[in-house]
Amino acid sequence: MTLASEQDGRSSDELARYLLGRGALAPEWTDVFKAVPRSLFLPDVFWAYDTTTGHSEHVARGDDPVGWERAAYRDVPLVTQWDDGRHTGTEPGFTGTSSASMPSVVASMLGDLEVSEGMRVLEVGTGTGWNAGLLAHRLGGENVVSVEIDPAVAARASNALKRAGLTPLVIEGDGRDGWAPGAPYDRVIVTAGVRVIPPRWLEQTRPGGVILAPWGTHYSNQDALVRLTVGEDGRAVGPFLRMVEFMKLRDQRLDWNLFRGHVRSFPGDADVSGTAMPLAELGDPYETPYFVTGLCVPDCAHVVNVGESGETGDAKAWFFDFRSRSWAAVVFTPGAADATVYQSGARRLWDEVEHALTWWIDGGRPEYDRFGLTVARDGGTTPWLDDPSNNLPFAGP
Repeated sequence: MTLASEQDGRSSDELARYLLGRGALAPEWTDVFKAVPRSLFLPDVFWAYDTTTGHSEHVARGDDPVGWERAAYRDVPLVTQWDDGRHTGTEPGFTGTSSASMPSVVASMLGDLEVSEGMRVLEVGTGTGWNAGLLAHRLGGENVVSVEIDPAVAARASNALKRAGLTPLVIEGDGRDGWAPGAPYDRVIVTAGVRVIPPRWLEQTRPGGVILAPWGTHYSNQDALVRLTVGEDGRAVGPFLRMVEFMKLRDQRLDWNLFRGHVRSFPGDADVSGTAMPLAELGDPYETPYFVTGLCVPDCAHVVNVGESGETGDAKAWFFDFRSRSWAAVVFTPGAADATVYQSGARRLWDEVEHALTWWIDGGRPEYDRFGLTVARDGGTTPWLDDPSNNLPFAGP
């Protein structure tokens, strides 16, 4: 039996064959994926992401058991909690706060982890428990620790793992702290987006061990999977592998309320200038320019409002500083040769962004996988291009 479509399946065997055929699943994980069904770890109600509409669709097992089973084995993310559990009803909530990741993402990350018999693994973000279950089946439950901050999510995952006959240690706690009693770990795998690598993850990973995490900056919601190797000196160094997007660790989510006082009136006392940089060069949220700009312009949040005067109207790109009241806005008018730049405060945010984009363009537009990250023992990060000795030219003051 083959998959009904590129994304649909009805069993673990079909899902494993599909992922193997796509190159997402390493051969050594094939039997594990067949033996540990994703459906065992899903609640009776979830919201499946529809790639056609871009919306999350409510799926209830009681209403449509066949549709629920089909959705369970589709290669799409499934939101299992909205708004930290405060959400009610069938419509999607405001913010997804727990989910079952796409099976292809789960499979690829497990392959990137490069585990072998006898290794100990710390997972940050238990979620449904499926990933912990896959690791426990491969390595033995005694070698897997998974930390989940949400009590209800942790309890549901623990119950699902018990029903599946799998015995990783599930800890209800803050993933930033890791789990020191189980250290040192050979591998740390993080299933939430992070903006800071907590020092305790480095402390709890043995020299030569690996930390695999979706990392990014607050410049956008985008993450890139980074594979860090911890050295004898306690630092961790490694390359970015590919673009992903995960729900963020709770204490590392971007709070847009931080910028409510930045622009009291527009344009107010802002300095006005122009730029020939087109809107298209800022990139798409899932493209390299967004990511690289975030690397080069620290402590900056960014959003683009398109068509503020209608679908064919102006687009306005906003930039906000975390450490001061500095802000910038660039108004791109269709058909105009130049955009209008407004900048306020001590920090010239648009100048920094333009500097970063110009550096990237002049350098031949290097893709994200040529970049990497060095993490100091205190969690401080230094991005680099091609080699850890080639630090990026930060555009900040």
